Amino acid sequence: LEAKNMDIVIREFAAGDEDAYGKIDDSFVVDSILVPSLKGREFGFAVESVPSYTKSYKDEVNSDAENEDEDCSESVGGPDRIRYLAWAGDEPAGRIALTRNWNKYALIEDIAVDRKFRGLGIGRKLIDRAKRWAKDGGMPGLMLETQNNNVNACRFYQSCGFVLGGVDRYLYRGIPRNKDEVALFWYLLFE
Repeated sequence: LEAKNMDIVIREFAAGDEDAYGKIDDSFVVDSILVPSLKGREFGFAVESVPSYTKSYKDEVNSDAENEDEDCSESVGGPDRIRYLAWAGDEPAGRIALTRNWNKYALIEDIAVDRKFRGLGIGRKLIDRAKRWAKDGGMPGLMLETQNNNVNACRFYQSCGFVLGGVDRYLYRGIPRNKDEVALFWYLLFE
């Protein structure tokens, strides 16, 4: 891909960007799961292989009837909510959505790098932009939730300085296709 020579530009989501935001291919191959463990007050984890399949959050959201009319306009700007898009030339290459959570942290509600642009540092640039937004807003850090079957994302968050701060075995139990997934809560503390 010639994108390695492209400038990557991160800019705030604006009215009219809905199509670009939705075009990002967030699919990934699941071939392992993260198995958390607790020793004292610290979480650790091991990785176990599983039969391979492809997962896409976009497919899951689009199949949920209650999400069909999702309105992106509420995420345009404001002191407590923001979205950014990463562009490689004129192609949307990544996205991140942030809100000021009830516990004062910046909650990363969504982060994705398009499949064909992975490995170019776009995810790290999006995290850097999120850190700047959170620090400018006086927040103590970033937090996010992902699932134990998104091992590459978990390793990425860890490489960015996030620590595993919580585990919820039951969060997805009510969704038949996701009932075996374990929710993992990651934190990047500024102090």
